[in-house]
Amino acid sequence: MTAFPVKQNRYPPKLTLVIGNKNYSSWSLRPWLAMAANNIPFAEVLIQLDQSNTRQLALQYSPTGKVPALKFGTLMIWESLAIIEYVADRHPEAGLWPADPDRRGLARALASEMHCGFQALRSHCPMNLRRKATRRLSPEAEQDVMRLTNYWRRFRAEAASEGDFLFGKFGAVDAMFAPVATRIRSYEIPVDQASNDYIDAIYALPAFKKWFDAGTAEPWRIPAVDNIDKPQATGTPARR
Repeated sequence: MTAFPVKQNRYPPKLTLVIGNKNYSSWSLRPWLAMAANNIPFAEVLIQLDQSNTRQLALQYSPTGKVPALKFGTLMIWESLAIIEYVADRHPEAGLWPADPDRRGLARALASEMHCGFQALRSHCPMNLRRKATRRLSPEAEQDVMRLTNYWRRFRAEAASEGDFLFGKFGAVDAMFAPVATRIRSYEIPVDQASNDYIDAIYALPAFKKWFDAGTAEPWRIPAVDNIDKPQATGTPARR
């Protein structure tokens, strides 16, 4: 597990998650939703993305200068999946991963692929909760959607008697997939009914609704994302 020491705080340790704009920061949504949807208490620090001091502020919490990051006392953890793994270890009662080792292995494989894969879809359709408009997909992004929905259909069908999510109850793997679920809705990408039902289940979570409402109400804008359909769009936020 990646760790980075910071100056000792005089207050008692508690989990503090450092995030970016809720409308745009897909990487921040993943650990935030994993914790909030499973009633794991934490504090929140928001760093506005795409500003001249974004990296400087983020470097106070992460050596990468990116969000998210998790602070616990003098310990700092960065990278979404590493944060979720650390929280799962500290809060086993939350059941972020399936109890069965075989199913847990599958869930971790899916989460890891989401962490480093589906690049075409993620680049072509960056997270933007306020958006509600179609965008023509590249062939590579279409292939990502096909693979993604194949996973969703398979694992929801196998766990149908246990709940609405990929392994029954909402867990770490669903938190990892949640941002791409928002892309399906934001960019009005057609998918099959089983995949739409899975996205509906994510959107119905009270924790997700809280994030969504806060994100869409934010006053901040990132032109490079809002104007993604325009070829002249430029800019690189710290992390989305």
